[in-house]
Amino acid sequence: MSVLTTEAGAVPVGEEPPDTGERHRLTAVTGLAALSLDAMASVAYGPEAIVLVLATAGVHGLGFTVPVTLAIAGLLAVLVASYRHVIAAFPDGGGSYAVAKTHLGARTSLVAAASLVLDYVLNVAVAVTAGVAALTSAFPALYGERLWLCLVVLALITAVNLRGIVESAKVFIVPTVVFVGSIFVLIVVGLFRSGPVSAAAAAGHASALAGNATTVGALLLLKAFASGCSALTGVEAIANAVPSFRVPRAKRAQRAEVALGAVLGVMLIGLSVLISRFHLQPVQGVTVLAQLADASLGHNWAFYVIQFATMILLALSANTSFGGLPVLLKLLARDNYAPHVFALKADRQVHRHGVLALAAVSGALLVFSGGDTNTLVPLFAIGVFVGFTVAQVGMVRHWRLEGGPGRRGKALLNGFGAVLTGISAVVVTASKFEEGAWLIVIALPLLVAAFETVHRAYARIGERLGLGRVPEPPHRDRSIVIVPVSSLSRLTSEALTAAVSLGDEVRAVTVCHPDPEDRAHSLTLARDWAAWNPGVPLIPLASEHRSLGRPIATYVRETAAAERDARVTVLIPEVEPERLWQRLLQNQRGALVAHAVRRDTDAVICRLRFRLS
Repeated sequence: MSVLTTEAGAVPVGEEPPDTGERHRLTAVTGLAALSLDAMASVAYGPEAIVLVLATAGVHGLGFTVPVTLAIAGLLAVLVASYRHVIAAFPDGGGSYAVAKTHLGARTSLVAAASLVLDYVLNVAVAVTAGVAALTSAFPALYGERLWLCLVVLALITAVNLRGIVESAKVFIVPTVVFVGSIFVLIVVGLFRSGPVSAAAAAGHASALAGNATTVGALLLLKAFASGCSALTGVEAIANAVPSFRVPRAKRAQRAEVALGAVLGVMLIGLSVLISRFHLQPVQGVTVLAQLADASLGHNWAFYVIQFATMILLALSANTSFGGLPVLLKLLARDNYAPHVFALKADRQVHRHGVLALAAVSGALLVFSGGDTNTLVPLFAIGVFVGFTVAQVGMVRHWRLEGGPGRRGKALLNGFGAVLTGISAVVVTASKFEEGAWLIVIALPLLVAAFETVHRAYARIGERLGLGRVPEPPHRDRSIVIVPVSSLSRLTSEALTAAVSLGDEVRAVTVCHPDPEDRAHSLTLARDWAAWNPGVPLIPLASEHRSLGRPIATYVRETAAAERDARVTVLIPEVEPERLWQRLLQNQRGALVAHAVRRDTDAVICRLRFRLS
């Protein structure tokens, strides 16, 4: 019989191979679409960040736009080369966290993880607000509704990602292609222009250029370099999400990383050349990218295509975080630094709890900022520089320990990159400290402390559970099952049937209140119980207050104290309605009793669901 060899092994021809989940993973192309939107969209604000800093030195300062951009492109090349090595060395993902955990110790790895978490969350908030800001710039009437628009965009991106990372990649391929294609057309056409075609976009807007030119010193260039490095956010996302790729995972992720670096580098250099060629100056209320589109293509339909493509991609660039953060949280959960629920995965290879947690925190940030980009931007990009630096320092140690051909050159390359990103982290933090960067300086150690607190809690739990040790053999104890009841019904019968099947001794208990109506009900129940005679005693529990759970918990605690050789179980019967909405009709007595017993006793709680269907 002929066989077909697949990733799952040998499968007879004519039979479908088992679903290994590979079809729900990324190729190099879909990985580029799903995980590079943050980096791609950064060309909308990276060159502008450089120009705004250099503009403080007047026209002379703007002449350094291309050299600063070339330096950033050089750093981009270093980062891409570094993260290619990270992908090969750490195919389980995690990026700088995985590198630091292996080579720099647990505390440093947590600093890297915390910086990535902060960067991912801020990326979502900044991306969504920037996209909505572009929309409200085109339609000013929507400005007052920007917070609601931000929340709607966030909800849409979250919904797409809950269907799987491949589904999100398919949705985002077209906007990515349109944006990148538009930028390349803008650059190519602009290079053939002898001067700007139009300046209509900037007409009537106040210039942001400094009136009094100052000397262009090393500190100014360093600040421009650090500000422009915001264009490098997202470069690490592919290395963090290697497990999301199809096999061979590392090779596909490496191809996507190289493609990202090449496309981003060409766009950054091309736009900076056009800025110098057209002698563009920053103006208030109009982006540099909009001025470039106007100067290169004219104030026509092509101008608006680029504006709308930029708007859409900025909003969708939040998807990079949805691809990277859930994988990082999974690794943290695996190492007991985050709740284990983040390690759970749905059918479509989706870490849903990570996706929902990211959406919730990002939504809170949007509400806090009121949907205003300027409130969030000072906090952005600091975390990613910390991650860059940690990753490259770790890779220097990796080459020293692992050896191999060319290790000295690779170590020097990573060391040089670590120096550059480390300086950038310090400069960005210092220059933006009073604008809000101090929040990140506080949040980073707090997040590290939270990770360590979770780890200690899991260590204590593991010690008490005896994880890693052979437990004592199981033995049988005498068991007492207590069943709370309030009336006679089929539910009562089912509960007692289950109870006598579970325990050696069964006791039914009912809470009696002193009100005349309740006293009458208790007498009726006692009479009917005697007539029914189920072979189980009914024990009334007097309660002076309108409390249900407390008297039952007290009785359970007294029983456990009196019967020390017995296991006490509380079986709580509950109705499972046919329709979900019918749960609103229930009185939640079972939940109240379960909460009280769990809080005040060590008894086993068993909740019996009786299906009405």
